[in-house]
Amino acid sequence: MLDSDLAKLYGCKNGTKTINLAVKRNMERFPNNFYFQLTKDEYDKIIEKNKILRFQSETLEENINLTGKHKKYLPYVFTEQGVAMLSSVLRTSNAVKVSVNIMNAFVEMRKFINENKDIFKRLLPIENKTEYIENTLIEHDKNFKDIFDKFDRKEDLKSKLFYNGQIYDAYSLLVDIISTANKEIIIIDNYVNKITLDILTKKKVNVTVLLITDKNKSKLTKTDIDKFNSEYKGLNIKYTNIFHDRFIIIDNKKLYHVGSSLKDLGKKVFGINAIKEKIFRENLMLKITNMKN
Repeated sequence: MLDSDLAKLYGCKNGTKTINLAVKRNMERFPNNFYFQLTKDEYDKIIEKNKILRFQSETLEENINLTGKHKKYLPYVFTEQGVAMLSSVLRTSNAVKVSVNIMNAFVEMRKFINENKDIFKRLLPIENKTEYIENTLIEHDKNFKDIFDKFDRKEDLKSKLFYNGQIYDAYSLLVDIISTANKEIIIIDNYVNKITLDILTKKKVNVTVLLITDKNKSKLTKTDIDKFNSEYKGLNIKYTNIFHDRFIIIDNKKLYHVGSSLKDLGKKVFGINAIKEKIFRENLMLKITNMKN
């Protein structure tokens, strides 16, 4: 995504200047695979190929109309990881909300690609391509393979370590875990907030949710809970301060230990581990059952 598009999405009052300053102040968080600057040839091709990149080219053309025929600098482009990282360094009022929406869009895009990958594969081997189209399709072929390899998680999770900046990867894995539940999800997290509820919107329709949290640390209001239940239903809250770590229990069959609060996914190095020992899950469920009663 272009820096100008992101500036609009994140509500940056100073436009791309805010984006660029945030990156410069946090250069260690933005390696080359997170963002890069377009060359003049690439910039010209985007303008010329407006049918291919209609959304981005319209934004560029608007910028040209505002600043003259020649841009003062070539725009920067942020990859998926770079877009996610921006939410942790920007301080705009809607940065978190926009970041969650972008993560949701990426998750839906992943599902769409997986559901239609056979169609994409049939479209790729086109003969008599022009040089531009041929190079583009070759690159797409590689990108599709990378996406399929990355997101085709058929095996059960054993353990996963996430590093600073892997906001999307952590978010996506949590959504995968939540979506496996058929009856009940139990989340123990002292710092639940609206981001927690955003993740829970990916649960199956009739699955109930029990959130166990510390009343003094939780950021959820009664209004937040009521609005969630008005659309998704099945959410209950229990307050206690006896837990320190974060846990997720799926259908009383799978237990996960989460090293970070769900609201802080990808902001620091943390792990998600599946606890296979049945005795641990049973003891934890016994403690929760006593709370319910």
